[in-house]
Amino acid sequence: MCESGVNQGQMKLSIAQVNQMLGMAQEWLEQLHHLCDHAHEGATSAHLAQVTVMLGEARERLDVATEDLGKGGHEHVKVELV
Repeated sequence: MCESGVNQGQMKLSIAQVNQMLGMAQEWLEQLHHLCDHAHEGATSAHLAQVTVMLGEARERLDVATEDLGKGGHEHVKVELV
């Protein structure tokens, strides 16, 4: 499969599914962050907020990966059958 390329439609769908899963996790963490904040658990709240931001950054990278899919960038890649 990789020797002749990947099915771009399937790859985009798979990336979108991962993105949706991360989005759900991001929403849950945001809720936990607010709960900890209201409970005056500052350190835990701060850590959860940081993880929420990191998930947002990961999701942005998934969007970029989807946009770059099919553009190539493999000019220097050599596939050898073993």
